[in-house]
Amino acid sequence: YDVFSPNPEIVSQRLAFLHNISQNIDSGILIIPTNNLMQRLSTKSFIKGRSLFLAIGSVFDIPKKRLSFENNGYHCVTEVREPGEFAVRGGVIDIFPTGTDAAYRLELFDDEIESIRIFDTETQRSIKSVTEIHILPANEFPFDEAGRMRFLQKFREDFEVNSHKSSIYQDIRKQVQFSGIEHYLPMFFTETATLFDYLPENTRIIHTGKTLAIMHTWDKQIHARYQERRHDIQRPVIKPYDLYIAPAEVDAKLAQYSTILLNQNTDAQNLYTQLPNRFNPELHKTQVQWLQEQTTHGKRILIAADSLGRVDVIKRLFSKENLLLKDSETIADFIQTNEQLAISIAAIENGCNFIQKDLIILDESCLFGNRANRTRKKKRFKANPDEIISNLSELHIGSPIVHIDHGVGRYTGLETHDFEGEAEFLVLEYFGGDKLFVPVSSLHLVSRYTGASAENAPWHKLGGDRWKKIRERAAKKVKDVAAELLQLYAIRESRGGTQIQLNEGEYLQFCQGFPFEETDDQLTTIEAVIDDLQSSKSMDRVVCGDVGFGKTEIALRAAFITANDTKQVAILVPTTLLAQQHFENFLNRFAPFPIRVEVLSRFVKKSEQASILAGVTDGTVDIVIGTHKLLQKDIKFKNLGLVIIDEEHRFGVRQKEQLKKLRAEVDILTLTATPIPRTLNTALSGLRDLSIIATPPKARLSIKTQVLEWDNAIIKEACQREIQRGGQVYFLHNDVKTIEQMAQTVQKLIPQARVRIAHGQMHESDLQNVMLDFHKIRFNILVCSTIIENGIDVPTANTIIMNRADKLGLAQMHQLRGRVGRSHHKAFAYLLIPGFKAITKDAAKRLEAIVSLEDLGAGFTLATHDLEIRGAGELLGDEQSGQIQAIGFSLYCELLERAVTALNDGNEPQLDDLSIHETEVELNIPALLPDDFIHDVYLRLTFYKRLSQSETVSAVNELRVELIDRFGLLPDQAKNLFEIKILQLKSKEFDIKSIQMNQHGGTVKFDTKNEIILQKLINLIQTKYNDYKPAPQNAIRINGDFLQAQQRFTAVEKFFTDMG
Repeated sequence: YDVFSPNPEIVSQRLAFLHNISQNIDSGILIIPTNNLMQRLSTKSFIKGRSLFLAIGSVFDIPKKRLSFENNGYHCVTEVREPGEFAVRGGVIDIFPTGTDAAYRLELFDDEIESIRIFDTETQRSIKSVTEIHILPANEFPFDEAGRMRFLQKFREDFEVNSHKSSIYQDIRKQVQFSGIEHYLPMFFTETATLFDYLPENTRIIHTGKTLAIMHTWDKQIHARYQERRHDIQRPVIKPYDLYIAPAEVDAKLAQYSTILLNQNTDAQNLYTQLPNRFNPELHKTQVQWLQEQTTHGKRILIAADSLGRVDVIKRLFSKENLLLKDSETIADFIQTNEQLAISIAAIENGCNFIQKDLIILDESCLFGNRANRTRKKKRFKANPDEIISNLSELHIGSPIVHIDHGVGRYTGLETHDFEGEAEFLVLEYFGGDKLFVPVSSLHLVSRYTGASAENAPWHKLGGDRWKKIRERAAKKVKDVAAELLQLYAIRESRGGTQIQLNEGEYLQFCQGFPFEETDDQLTTIEAVIDDLQSSKSMDRVVCGDVGFGKTEIALRAAFITANDTKQVAILVPTTLLAQQHFENFLNRFAPFPIRVEVLSRFVKKSEQASILAGVTDGTVDIVIGTHKLLQKDIKFKNLGLVIIDEEHRFGVRQKEQLKKLRAEVDILTLTATPIPRTLNTALSGLRDLSIIATPPKARLSIKTQVLEWDNAIIKEACQREIQRGGQVYFLHNDVKTIEQMAQTVQKLIPQARVRIAHGQMHESDLQNVMLDFHKIRFNILVCSTIIENGIDVPTANTIIMNRADKLGLAQMHQLRGRVGRSHHKAFAYLLIPGFKAITKDAAKRLEAIVSLEDLGAGFTLATHDLEIRGAGELLGDEQSGQIQAIGFSLYCELLERAVTALNDGNEPQLDDLSIHETEVELNIPALLPDDFIHDVYLRLTFYKRLSQSETVSAVNELRVELIDRFGLLPDQAKNLFEIKILQLKSKEFDIKSIQMNQHGGTVKFDTKNEIILQKLINLIQTKYNDYKPAPQNAIRINGDFLQAQQRFTAVEKFFTDMG
């Protein structure tokens, strides 16, 4: 009776499982939870009848197949990213079938499949060819007209409610699949199946004597949930035995199979095996000594590593202890050899000591403690934060756009015009109604405006000098900030870095304490930090990552490397609670090493504080964690080497000034969850280094988010579900006046819960005690204000309920939602509103956006304006935020990059003329991406922008290959567009201002004083006077008749060749 739909990946795997066992594919040992035996499922005939087999040469009728895909639950999209999606682009069809790990691209010739290719959903590029594919339905129920009519009829027959008042009834009428529709599966069928209908007749069932008791417990829970929800008018619920079968019926079905009953009282035969020894998670001499002792006594030992990378790490660790491991392909190979000590790739959960065989197989956890489960999930789509800002694919009618020469206007659409050759134009409307038509070949001059919300973005008048003045004012500020950064950089350069020495063996030992597998972004960042610490230049690096993406591990490793080289580390955090949490994390990780970690906070007694301060001064304290008080003048470090700053933007102005001085003296590592786009990093290249962690940890799951009206049953169910699995709940109520009353309401709803309150008007010590108790799991539900937005990590809190979510900003909702889902457990976010009719349009848009951005790392893809400005302020100083609002983020970054480059070269920045002078090529032929080739207007815009930004011929050709791969062969207009871009690029070599061609000849104008080019022109006119003639205004005339497009291209290419 859940209001959420299961994860599409789970539905996909479940359908694949049912299909495979019904077809005897991969059927071996099936491990099935007892509860699942009771669940009613889709019939075998439904899955078989809705499956589709396609091979090269198969006939493919696009309209019929499209309807078939939609009836089977597939969603038609512009770009295929997830299972259950398909896209149609002319003769190219992309589909991501459920139950598979790969997406496929079908290319047709007429109505026949000519090729089938697997493609990468991230790059959208083809990877390899296959000959056939099998497509399962994406839904577990029929959603065609017959299925929907069956649902509506059963609804009217089974439920005593007014169907007009039921949201789910109305959704089905409108052909909308509501959240939780899977829990109404029986209503789409005349009859359902159970798992027993799928099992082969000769299946042997092994179960314990507790099976029936477990089913009865589950049966009671089902009936209790039914009673709680049965009076819901909006979402009436199905009777328990329409959705499940009774325990007695399951028991009767089990009796029909050959059964083995597992009884714990039966005497077991001893196979003379035992689990091997387990050691401390760090590599100590004890492991080495134990391995040596075992081999000396004739034992043969194989270490099973998770991956090739782990094999390399373990071999390096032991080689430093003069213990050499031989490579073995498999466990079976090792058993056949006489090797005494070897290593192999085998992801096993537990090792085993075969006593009679003198054989020991060790898994990694035996040696290094429990490491993370390394089952790789499918690759998530990883968005480039930089592209989010410059990309035009997110444009909507009315979106603000910046034109370098004309200021901020509003996007009104993409229009096709025939100005002596058909072409597309981006149309911008300026204040007062004036319109600017920007040819798609000039899209490098425009960018999305980011810097304020669309409603608050500037809207300039076309013409006049206001835009010029705004740009000049911003340019002056940019020069100042660039000069300040360069001055700081010069001081750091002259001072030189501490050049930390890395002890690789001990560092690898420390890394073993990390219980997860590093993401690619983490590894890249760690390498960059190590390079910085070893460099002769002092470090000033910002590590930017969404909440819970592993920034703390970067800090831990940087601190270890520094402290291990006898330099001190100071870790600055904005709150006492965060200081305490960091202290516990650091203490646990550094426990096996002779490194002293201390914390300075109000939780530490005065006498202990004095001892810690003395240790900081005499160097016996290696790592100290604290708030801004660590910056006080009376705290003296003996040998400070590294300062780690967590969330710098949360410190006050005075502290920031102190940190600015520190930057010139020691290595600085800043951690932030505020998105800082890479464009800004490019502008600051070499001055402040930026590392972005945009990849979520592999065990993390996206947060299931739903918007709904207040419903006692759902709130009770959400809290109980979380508490029953040992978790905790944030209940956000951002009204201090009524927060006590709300806490009482929650307590009445869930009497067994322990409820406490936290808000900003509490005494600081009381607030911190409550938060600390929540972190220590001393109560279940925290009714709180938005004060938790930047709180401590509570990995056991995986449900958040936000009351009156319509009053919260988008960035705020994202940050608050980020408080849950900090572990491998599925997290839930419930956004409560008084009703969609009672909230504003803007609030509805915000809620729609936050629900659509369930993906991890959404903090970057959100690219919300307040976060962008905050991110820029974090790197450049808050006073720069106003300049970004005035001219937009992209243009600000371009100004900054030019200023930094010029000052670095010893020149005065020239920021007056920002126009990028591209050669104007007008051949009077149609040059565009036709609507029937790429139908989606925003996708066309994206490709136009990418083409206009291509800087080499090879980049243009690469884009051409991508378009052919994704959309099929290029039509003539698209071919012309690409060829014109190549002419533009080639013309740079000759300082050409414009090229104009028509059927009667052409003119090439030059913008050069280059003597060599001018001499070549003179030689050309003298030696090939029939082909070329001089023309006014530094131009040359190309003679001839050029009726066809190809003739015009050939004439221009010949001109380039003749110029040499």
